[in-house]
Amino acid sequence: MNTSKPWLEQYSHGIPADIDPSTYSSLNTMFDDIVANYATRNVVEYMGKMMSYRALDQMSNQICNFIQSLGLQKGDRVAIMLPNVFQYQIAMVGILKAGCVVVNVNPQYTARELEYQLNDSGASALIILENFAHVYASIQAKTQIKQVVVTSLGELIGLKGIVVDFVVRHVKKMVPTWNIANSINFKKALTIGSKKMFHPTSVEPTDIAFLQYTGGTTGVSKGAVLTHKNIIANVLQIEAWLEPVLKENKFGQQLSFLCALPLYHIFALTACGFLCMRKGGIALFVPNPKDIPGFIQFLKKHPKIHIFPAVNTLFNALMNHPQFSQVKLPELLATVGGGMAVQKVVAEKWKNLMGKPIIEGYGLTETSPVACINLALNQDYTGNVGLPVSSTEVVILDDDGLEVPYGSPGEICIRGPQVMAGYWNKPEETVKTMTSDGYFKSGDIGIMDEHGFTKIIDRKKDMILVSGFNVYPNELEDVIANHPGVLECAVIGVPDDNSGEVVKVFIVKKDPLLTEAMVNQFCKENFTNYKRPKYIEFRSELPKSNVGKILRRQLRPH
Repeated sequence: MNTSKPWLEQYSHGIPADIDPSTYSSLNTMFDDIVANYATRNVVEYMGKMMSYRALDQMSNQICNFIQSLGLQKGDRVAIMLPNVFQYQIAMVGILKAGCVVVNVNPQYTARELEYQLNDSGASALIILENFAHVYASIQAKTQIKQVVVTSLGELIGLKGIVVDFVVRHVKKMVPTWNIANSINFKKALTIGSKKMFHPTSVEPTDIAFLQYTGGTTGVSKGAVLTHKNIIANVLQIEAWLEPVLKENKFGQQLSFLCALPLYHIFALTACGFLCMRKGGIALFVPNPKDIPGFIQFLKKHPKIHIFPAVNTLFNALMNHPQFSQVKLPELLATVGGGMAVQKVVAEKWKNLMGKPIIEGYGLTETSPVACINLALNQDYTGNVGLPVSSTEVVILDDDGLEVPYGSPGEICIRGPQVMAGYWNKPEETVKTMTSDGYFKSGDIGIMDEHGFTKIIDRKKDMILVSGFNVYPNELEDVIANHPGVLECAVIGVPDDNSGEVVKVFIVKKDPLLTEAMVNQFCKENFTNYKRPKYIEFRSELPKSNVGKILRRQLRPH
C-alpha cells in the first residue's frame, strides 16, 4: 500500500499526526479521570432536570453491583433498549464498570428484529423502556435473558416524572400492556446495588466494550465488536480535530452538546456521550427530535449550545420550518454532520442562517465511527468528507485490491486504532471485510485527491448500472434537492429489459404545485440522458432510520 500520507500537510495547526489510545487502559479509567475533574458539574439535562457527574458515578456503581449480583461475569452481554434518558447513561457506564459488554438495541425494533439481536449477541440481561416492554414480552420465551429491568421516561426525574409517566401511560396511552416474568424497575436495581460493596472489574484495552449492530442496510444486521481501545481512540481523535474551534470558547464556560441523535447510535454515543464527558461538558437531551416545532422551542430555550451534531435530514427539517428563523445560537462553535451525506443546498442554507458551516465527517459503525472529517476551521461547503483523522490511514482500492490513482473511484478502505476487532460470531464476514494488511473495506465508493481529501460517491451496493454506465444516487439526489419545489428525495435503480436498470426518483414536495413535467425538465437541464429518472413518484414522506437516514432499500421493489 502507498505509505505517503498527503493529508498530514493539510492538518490545521495543532492537530497531531497521531493520538495515543493507551492514554487510558479502558473507558472505565477514562471515566474515573473525568469524575475526578468534573464531579460537581452536570453531565446531562433531560426534561429540565439535571444529573451531575458525581450522581452518574454513584448510580453507575450501583448498577455495576446489581449486574454482578446476577452472577454475570466479565465479557457477558447486557442489552440496553432505551431512548435518551438518564437511565441510558447510568446503565451504560455501570455495565462497563462490571466488565460486561453493552449491546445497544434500537427501541423501535420489531419483535423479530429484537429476538434476532438478543439471541445473536447472547445477552443475559435487558434494560428496557416500558413503552417497548410488550415487544420483548412477546418473545421472552425465545431468548436467553435471565433478568429484565423495566424503566419509564419519568422514573428518575422526581415529581415531574410522576406527571410525565401518568400522561404517557393514561393520556397518550403509549405503554401497551406487558407481562414479563421477574422484571424489576430501575430504582429497585439501584437499591439492590446500593446494598453491596463496589468492586469494579479489571478491564484491558482489547476487551469488548460494545456490540454495536450495523443498521442492516445490506441485509442481516451484524454486531461490530468495538473494544475499549476503539472508543477511546475515536474520542481522542475527534477531540484533537475539534480543538482549533473549541479553543474559541472565549466564554470559559462548560461546553454544551446538543443531543438530538439517539445514544444507541454510534455517532451520538461517541460524540454526545464520551466526547462530551471527556470535555466535562453537558449533554442536552432533546425529548423528541421528530417533533420539529417542539425541537425548535427547545433550541430557543437553549441559546448557549456549543456543539451541534446532527444528520442531513434533521438540518433540512429544521430549516424548512417557518419558526426556525427565530432560533439564535450565538455561542455555537461547531456543527457536525454525519450519518449520511450532507447535501450542498442544506449546508449552504445552514451557513447563511447560523453563520457557521456544517463540518461534514465520514465514518461507520465499524470505525467507532469517525474516519475522516473536514477541517473544523473551514468555512465553506467542500462536497467532500475531509481528511483522515489522526492515526488513521485511508486508501482507495479497485476490485482487485490494488490502489487506484488520485482522482479515480474505488472502495474506501480504512486502517487505524478505531477500526473494530471484527463482527461478533461471524468470522467469514470479518475476513471478507478486512484486507490482509488490516484495512477495513467500507463498501463505499469514493475518490481521494492528491491532498488526501476524500469524496464519497456512493454505497457500492446502491450504484445503478444503466447500459454499462455507473449512476450514483447521491449525485442525483444532491442536484434534485436543489429544485425549489423539492423538500427531500431518494433515488434507486429499478430493473429494465433494455438497459439492465433505469433510474427512479421518489420526491416529497415542498411546493404542492410541483409536477412530474417540471421535474423532468429540471433533470433534462442537469443530467445527461442515461442519468435522468425514467420514473418519478411523489410521496408524502420517505422511509428513514431512527437517526433520519433515508432508507433506499425500503423503496426498492421486493
